Amino acid sequence: MSSCLDKTPSNAIIDDNAIQTISDAEQLVNGIYAAFLSPALYSGYLTLCPDIQADYVHAVEGFRNVYGRFWNWDLKGTDSEIQAVYSALYTVIGRCNYLLDNIGNVEDNIRTEAEFAKLEMYIGEAHFARALAYSELIKMFCKAYSEDIADNQDLGVVISTSYYDKATPKRATLRQSYNQVIKDLEVADKNLKVDYYSYDYFTKAAVHSLRARIALYMQDWDTAIEYSTKAIENDAYRLASCKDFVSQEQSTLDYMWSDDKSYEVMWKVGFTPTSMGGALGTVFMNYDYMSYTPDYIPSTWITDELFDAADKRYQSYFRRVTTGYPHGLTCIILWKYPGNPTFKNLGILGVNMPKVFRLGEQYLIRAEAYCAKENPDYSRAAKDITTLRQSRYSSYGNASVTAQNWFEVISAERSRELYMEGFRLNDLKRWGKGFERSAQRNTVAPGNSLRIKANHPMFVWPIPQHEIDAPGSQIVGNESNN
Repeated sequence: MSSCLDKTPSNAIIDDNAIQTISDAEQLVNGIYAAFLSPALYSGYLTLCPDIQADYVHAVEGFRNVYGRFWNWDLKGTDSEIQAVYSALYTVIGRCNYLLDNIGNVEDNIRTEAEFAKLEMYIGEAHFARALAYSELIKMFCKAYSEDIADNQDLGVVISTSYYDKATPKRATLRQSYNQVIKDLEVADKNLKVDYYSYDYFTKAAVHSLRARIALYMQDWDTAIEYSTKAIENDAYRLASCKDFVSQEQSTLDYMWSDDKSYEVMWKVGFTPTSMGGALGTVFMNYDYMSYTPDYIPSTWITDELFDAADKRYQSYFRRVTTGYPHGLTCIILWKYPGNPTFKNLGILGVNMPKVFRLGEQYLIRAEAYCAKENPDYSRAAKDITTLRQSRYSSYGNASVTAQNWFEVISAERSRELYMEGFRLNDLKRWGKGFERSAQRNTVAPGNSLRIKANHPMFVWPIPQHEIDAPGSQIVGNESNN
């Protein structure tokens, strides 16, 4: 089997003269956005599998065993989901490289200032997309960043910045991999000059959000604060609130999750009825117009212990139902992806547009960075958590953050805010934390009482086996490949 790095852009004619005009470049950029529709990415595996693997959900008796290997921590380099994530991310990278390699042909044919401005934007979009794809590869297939060993002992990802690169595939160091992401983001920051409300296209705020996220993962606290502040202070965005309403019955917080529209969203993967990705809500509902048979239900430590009575995220995220299984389990199910009405009206269930960058995450990044830096600022961290909570709480919401409780406060708030958005496995990995599941009624043993120690090898996903076995490959697998 060939390497994922050999994939050809499906929307490109491989010829030196294939890209000549600004319209050609636009078509290729559209192809980059289309690659993010893959159900292997944000509308499917990349979002669902890390949180299912962690301690957020339990598999229900009678479930279809979908994502069962993740639930049971029995991952292999031949697993189709892992191969699909890896392949889809390198497909994005390949399309970006092809555009950037050939952009000079378009520059030679630019005739107006308006065309030049478009070309600058397309270059920025390609660099941002490549940075995002590499960042997700690092998150899933590499160890947590450690400054003292990032240069040599820790492996990063295979870096390719040219579509025509014929170098033998080999993993860079972890620092080199992160540096590539940062380098791409610097170009994107320069070239993307406009922000849009809840748009399907990359924004400057999305660039700042990813830069803040990367700095958090690299434990570069000051940079995390700098860029999360840029995102937070961007006037184009504001937090969705349970106190603001789009109708008599629906708050802007509910509307963000039901209809995928919000001033809080810096970038979402845009769907249309004829061009969409996966259905995030399916495994949590499996609704057939008669009953619900969820494959996974929320762990009770989430639903019973984590949310205050005034926290309106609870009613946005969860519903109590009696399932259609023979055992008739009555339980809380995830309602965070209830299905966009546009698609539900067409008989397409469980489909919502993934909101990859939201303002809520940026408050959490900055609060954690304030607490973790050499000279902590707990009062500013408390202010950020309070601001976030007051948009989510019907009343009160003030947070107290101290040297003694800051990690508990931050980690709990990340679970409340980012539940089932694909962050949990990496959070546990970078914090050096394990977990233990507590058995719940009508859930699957032995996974329902699984105990995972910190630094377990499968916190880092195995490299797809065909990448290691490809002719001429020098790609080294992870410990989880063994």
